[in-house]
Amino acid sequence: MRSLGTRRVARTVGAVTVAAVALTGCSAGQVAETSLKHPGVYGVNQDNSNGSVLIRGLAVTYNGTEGFKAGGNAPLELNLYNQTPQPVTVVVSSAPPMNADPTAGIVYARAVGLIGGAPAAAASDLPTVLPASPAAASPAAPASPAAASPVPGASAPAGAAPQPARLTIPPLSFLSFQPGDTPQLQAVGLASALKPGNSLNLVFEFSNGAQPLAVKAPVSTPFSPASRAPAAPAEAHEGE
Repeated sequence: MRSLGTRRVARTVGAVTVAAVALTGCSAGQVAETSLKHPGVYGVNQDNSNGSVLIRGLAVTYNGTEGFKAGGNAPLELNLYNQTPQPVTVVVSSAPPMNADPTAGIVYARAVGLIGGAPAAAASDLPTVLPASPAAASPAAPASPAAASPVPGASAPAGAAPQPARLTIPPLSFLSFQPGDTPQLQAVGLASALKPGNSLNLVFEFSNGAQPLAVKAPVSTPFSPASRAPAAPAEAHEGE
C-alpha cells in the first residue's frame, strides 16, 4: 500500500510525462507543417503614408554577379496593391538619396520607365491592371485610366524611348511587374554600377494625397548559387 506522499509523487510524475508527450506531438506537427511552406517573395514591402497603396516584393532583377553597368538599364520587380474603392495613380521615378553615406552602395537612375507592350488581362478574380499611357491623354481633357491604357499585346518600336512609369491602378485591384513580363518596368540610365549588395533609390508619388515615398530596392538574389569556376591544375591536385 502506497503512502499519501508516494501517491502524490506518482501523480505528479505521471502528469509531467503526459505534458511532455503532448508538447512533443505539437512540436512535431509544427515542424512538419512548416516544412511544407515555401519561402516568401524576395524584396522590400512597404505601405504609403495613408495605407491606400501597398508596395510588395520590390527589387532589382538579378542578372549575375557583375550586376548592371553605369549608364545602363536595370529591370525592376514590383507589385502594387490599391486598397481603396477609387483608382489611384502611382508615378515611379528615381533620385539621389538624401543624406546617404557615399559608401552605402545606394545607386539612382536618370528615370524609371515602361519598355515594351502592355500585358494581356489576367483572370477576372486577379486582374492585371494596364499601366496608363500619358501620351494617349488629350491636353485639353485628361483621359480616364481605361482610355489611357495601351492596347494589350502592343509592342514598342525598336529603339523607342520608354514610357514614363505612370501607373493607374483601378479600385481594389493590383499591378504586377515580374521578370519576363511585358511591358517591363526599368530603371533607365544608372548613375553608377549597380551590383548585388547595392540598392536602387526609387521615389513613389501618389495621386490621392499620400506623401511621396522613397524606397531602396535591393538587387534580388538568384534562385540557385552562382557556378564556381573550374579549379586550376595546382589547386586540383593540392589535396592529393
